[in-house]
Amino acid sequence: MKNYVITIQDIPQSVTSAKRCVSSGKMFSVDIEHFDAITPRNTDVFERLKELELPDKNFQEIYSRMENCIAGFLSHFTLWNMCAESGEEFHIFEHDAVLVDYLPNNLQYNGCISLGRPSYGKFNIPAIIGTNSLVSKQYFPGAHAYRLTPKRAAEIVEKAKIAAGPTDTYLDIRRFPFLQEYYPWPVEVRETFTTIQKVDGCWAKHGFNNEYKII
Repeated sequence: MKNYVITIQDIPQSVTSAKRCVSSGKMFSVDIEHFDAITPRNTDVFERLKELELPDKNFQEIYSRMENCIAGFLSHFTLWNMCAESGEEFHIFEHDAVLVDYLPNNLQYNGCISLGRPSYGKFNIPAIIGTNSLVSKQYFPGAHAYRLTPKRAAEIVEKAKIAAGPTDTYLDIRRFPFLQEYYPWPVEVRETFTTIQKVDGCWAKHGFNNEYKII
């Protein structure tokens, strides 16, 4: 099992948050490594999409800054490729994720399961303790904490050739019927800033307040 937290190395707030994620993992016996994020400052994200033969049309939406949204997707996409090629299961965390409980042992799941409490908007509470179908939303309720197998990672990579888009809404149960979530959620978002959303994209965030920063 590999465990990675996506970390934007040239943004101090991201580094600090990611270190908190790593520390929270140690409290629950999970050794989390930093993964250097793709950003518009270290990568020409449009050129990278072209190289990968991925479409950009789904990134054109009102809530996010397009280049930043693409960069976030490419960070996850790179980790999916790594998972598919490594033959190992991955836990993937975003920098503002915090473990609040032990991750499930001997997890029985269909290959890609969200472990994070929804971080924005309205959501449904799963009816079952343990593994559920994805029910809190039709798509991942924030892509801040999930586990996947190499087989599913390869499928998710392949589908991106026609449907790449913002990471959480790309991971949609209507696109990937195997998606699941675990309840009670062992991971939460504790965020005070965003590197992706515009102002309009922040209002629904559960952590949004007057001190919230758009970086």
